[in-house]
Amino acid sequence: MRRATLLLTALLPFSPAAAQTPPATAELPEMVVRAVRLDAVRNAISPTLGTNVLTLDRRAIENLPQGADAPLQELLLRAPGVVRDSFGEIHIRGEHRNLQYRVNGVTLPEGIQGFGAFLDARAVRSFSLLTGALPAQFGYRTGAVVDLTLRSGAADPGGWVSAYGGSRSSFQPSAGYAGIFGGWDVFATGTFRQTSQGIEPPTGSLNSVHNRSEQLRGLLSISRPIGDQYRLSVIAGASANRFQIPNVPGVPVAFPVLGAFDSATLRSRQWERNAFGIAALQGSAGEVDWQVAAFARQSSIHHLPSGTAELAFNGVSSDVRRRSVAGGIQADASWRAHPDHTLRFGLMSMVERSQAINRSTVLPLDADGESLDEPFVIGDRRSRTGWLHALYIQDEWRVTDRLTLNFGLRGDVADQAVRASQLSPRVNAVWRPLEGTTLTAGYARHFTPPAQELIAPDTLSRFAGTTAAPEIFRADLPRPERSHALSVAVSQRVLPRLTVGASGWLKFAEDMLDLGQFGRALVFTPFNYRDGRTRGVEVNAQWRGDSWDLFGSITHSRAEGRGIRSSQFNFEPEEIAYAARRYVRTDHDQALTASFGAGWRPWEGARLSATGYYGSGLRRGFANSEKMPDHVTFNLGFAQDVRLPDAGLWTARLDILNLTDRRVPLRDGSGIGVGAPQFLPRFAVLGGLARAF
Repeated sequence: MRRATLLLTALLPFSPAAAQTPPATAELPEMVVRAVRLDAVRNAISPTLGTNVLTLDRRAIENLPQGADAPLQELLLRAPGVVRDSFGEIHIRGEHRNLQYRVNGVTLPEGIQGFGAFLDARAVRSFSLLTGALPAQFGYRTGAVVDLTLRSGAADPGGWVSAYGGSRSSFQPSAGYAGIFGGWDVFATGTFRQTSQGIEPPTGSLNSVHNRSEQLRGLLSISRPIGDQYRLSVIAGASANRFQIPNVPGVPVAFPVLGAFDSATLRSRQWERNAFGIAALQGSAGEVDWQVAAFARQSSIHHLPSGTAELAFNGVSSDVRRRSVAGGIQADASWRAHPDHTLRFGLMSMVERSQAINRSTVLPLDADGESLDEPFVIGDRRSRTGWLHALYIQDEWRVTDRLTLNFGLRGDVADQAVRASQLSPRVNAVWRPLEGTTLTAGYARHFTPPAQELIAPDTLSRFAGTTAAPEIFRADLPRPERSHALSVAVSQRVLPRLTVGASGWLKFAEDMLDLGQFGRALVFTPFNYRDGRTRGVEVNAQWRGDSWDLFGSITHSRAEGRGIRSSQFNFEPEEIAYAARRYVRTDHDQALTASFGAGWRPWEGARLSATGYYGSGLRRGFANSEKMPDHVTFNLGFAQDVRLPDAGLWTARLDILNLTDRRVPLRDGSGIGVGAPQFLPRFAVLGGLARAF
């Protein structure tokens, strides 16, 4: 019993709940030992060999401003080379999205809005960001992998209730509990958030007009060991979000034939719903460890326009619906065939049914091209079923005690709007020539299909002679991206607590995928550049001490494409002609990015933190030929744990965001695939109180 209790304490040295919740029954220590063993087996199935890995555990999360109350995307800004964009978007190593989320080793299909909208940091025990040339096990989304490990009753017993909020009328209560019930390991959490600034404001004012949001999300995870070698797990999550689309006051009416309107009174809004489920069976048989999982995901988005008023400003008022239902199976296995060889193999198969419904109100044009006061509706409804299949095999070969090679081969088949397939070799190497020195290198052939649910309906001819007519009546379907990726990295432990590193990457792509917002709805549309290339270098350092944690990184990158060859109706002819002849920077390209911060624990239970972020500016202007201004922002945080007479552990925190109150324009509404201006939220003060039990 004493040994198991010490093990439980070691598992969560930074969890308030673990410090005060004793094992409820004699069953708990055995559950803990089983959970630790099965977690280690599951982690061994998914290698990170040869990739760049940044891991944030509970301590690292709590040592950042906002702590576990921060959105997951904000926590990812801690990593090298992560570029901040509007609408909560982040870009890693020159990629637009192309980000894969894995929950307890299972790939989660990409939703229309993205996974970060319905997972709280409070639900995560730790997460790792994997970048570089990925081993053969990773496909589907290949720009980077966010590998999440959820909290559990065996490792994180106890619960919490909290309330957090402040500036912009923000209020975010949450609650959660983890424990063992009749042999079942159960974890559940729920969060509600309301704010008067749901998305980045379109102006630099302190408060934006018509920008309220309500967001509700929850997650349930249950698992049960079956004997000593097997475990059954079920995970389910859901979210329901409502956003008002913020307005820009003082915009002149573009079509006065409809009358006079005030742009500050527009009432456009957007509803987003997401749900997912995973059922996984994990086991071991001799030298073979395996996990088989079934998964499903449903997501939808509905943009409701502001009727005739929006038509008067934009020439079109679009009611946009997107819906996607996906399901599939993933199987992964690891076989220790020889002391020097570990074989890994597996498959994934996924089917997706997507639906797009558009109802666009437009104005007709007369023979002279003048708009008439006779609006009418153009409707369109399209459905599509797509399949994705993948197989892989790889061998981890321990050549010597200091050199390991991982050879792999992956096959992908996409039967979507466009049928395509690819056989992709992968190779990664890890060499440790000296104590504390690690060199890695990798090559990967990647195959990345477009997001099927985002492909717009093809009704171009019906818009001819209207205020919404495109300049180009061509809409070739987006196709999968095929690329060659190279990466190298070095990491050196200079002192026992100080590690420095540097890495570089290079990617050449055919049919390089990008995304653009081509309208008022916050829905992105995929398109391809005929050729693409990204490259960059990053340098980072980290100190982790007893009282101080320090980190810093700087990244220089470049992402560019040539020749727009799909979804052409969204572009101006001049831009297509210009990009056909030369490489143009992608709209999300940012030459210099830096992040830095410090965490200090001055006395028992206290945490002071400060972080900073620098960006040289995203792209703007004709064919992305210009850039936005550079910017730097600072955040501060303070948290204090106090044990009160009620035997509960209380945590109070205070956070200051955008300390210097910089007016940071992220976008100005120009550039390829940029639909509207956005500014970084201004100075904000947030605080909260949480009780662990």
